[in-house]
Amino acid sequence: MSHHHDHHHHHDDEHAEAHNHVHDHSEDITPALQNLLYEQIDFSKLVTLNEEASNSGRHICQKTWTQRLDPEPELQSSADEQILMIVPFTGQVRLHSLLLRTSPSPSSPRTLKIFVNPDPSLDFDAATETPPTQTLSISQTSDIQEIPVKRVLFNTTRSLGLFFEDNWGGGEEDVTRVAYLGFKGDFMKLNKEPVNVLYEAAANPGDHKSIVGTGDGVGRTIQ
Repeated sequence: MSHHHDHHHHHDDEHAEAHNHVHDHSEDITPALQNLLYEQIDFSKLVTLNEEASNSGRHICQKTWTQRLDPEPELQSSADEQILMIVPFTGQVRLHSLLLRTSPSPSSPRTLKIFVNPDPSLDFDAATETPPTQTLSISQTSDIQEIPVKRVLFNTTRSLGLFFEDNWGGGEEDVTRVAYLGFKGDFMKLNKEPVNVLYEAAANPGDHKSIVGTGDGVGRTIQ
């Protein structure tokens, strides 16, 4: 009898361990959330070209992690299957990966070319002709996809250009749809006053590249 009791007790322990495992698993998301660059996106300056509904590109980036599976709002392309987004951050980011949710349909994007710190005037012609920093392949699935980037190329990211070049329709589907877009990485606040000043100056019209170049130079001198 006592043997049976011990066995039963052991079973309870196993059950408790299994329960704890599930519990711990749900908490594993917390570290992931700490790396989510959500608060660091400058939504007011986020631009999407060829979007069907105004600001829908901004809206899919504004979805929180808990809203990641919500079907609406959804970004849909307008005139053809291509979408171009400029996503600025409020400081400097070391990008680790992109998170996105598409669908198992032909309207799922297939090729995503990303540009680090693109010219704010980046358009479809430039995105087509300029070699991207990295090209990512997107799967046809309604699961959340986390696609890692080559971190060494994205260590000093202030903004990203995202060029959804085609979808899985093979030319048959003019509408590309994306339901959720997020970014993971490390955020580095711009603490140094001179860098802050130059960062703000860089947002003004004018020779963007030369100002940013000067900023980098000044940054090195201060070190």
